[in-house]
Amino acid sequence: MSHNLSEEDQKEINAFLDSEQSKARVQATVHTFTERCWDQCVKSSIGTHFGRGEEACLSNCVERFLDTSLLIVKKLESQRDLAA
Repeated sequence: MSHNLSEEDQKEINAFLDSEQSKARVQATVHTFTERCWDQCVKSSIGTHFGRGEEACLSNCVERFLDTSLLIVKKLESQRDLAA
């Protein structure tokens, strides 16, 4: 019994693995900025509500993180386009 995969099957598997790795990177990034923003903003004990200013701090932190990430992606794409 042969386990050789066709070229098409290999491409499909590689595409699936690339997709899963991309998802894992996004999840790791979300975890990182969640932890960083939480540590920066949440100073009160955990309860049913955030303390004064904590919700706004979390929102601003996440927005700045996303803005920065988008800026970096655009810069890298611009550099890649110039190199091509």
